[in-house]
Amino acid sequence: MSCPRPLMKRDYSVHLDRFVLCLDEERFYDAHEALEEIWFPRRFEDDMEMKLIKGFINAAVSFELSKRGRPDPASRAWENYEKYRPLLEAFNSTNTGYYKRLAKRLEEMRELRIVTV
Repeated sequence: MSCPRPLMKRDYSVHLDRFVLCLDEERFYDAHEALEEIWFPRRFEDDMEMKLIKGFINAAVSFELSKRGRPDPASRAWENYEKYRPLLEAFNSTNTGYYKRLAKRLEEMRELRIVTV
C-alpha cells in the first residue's frame, strides 16, 4: 500500500481565474503574466507544481506567438507545455482540480486554433 501524497495548501485560484479571463479575451501575454506572478519568485525550486505552472505559461506563450504569426516558436512553446503536462498526475494540490480543467481548456483551445491544410 502506497503512502498518500501530501496535499499542498497554497490556493492560486485568483491568479488562475485571471489567467482564464485573459485566455477568454485572447490576451495571451497578460495570461502569461498572471501566472508568472506565482512562478517567477519560485522558479528555482524543484517543485512539481511550479513546473506545471511553467507549462501553463508556455501554453499561453504558444498562443501569443501563434497570434503574432510565428508558428515555429509557437510549436516549440507548446512542446514545453506538453513536457510538463504529465505532472498533473504526479502531485496533489489545493489547485489540482482547477489545473485539470485548465489543461483540458488549453488543449481544446489549441485544437480549435490549428488550421489543417
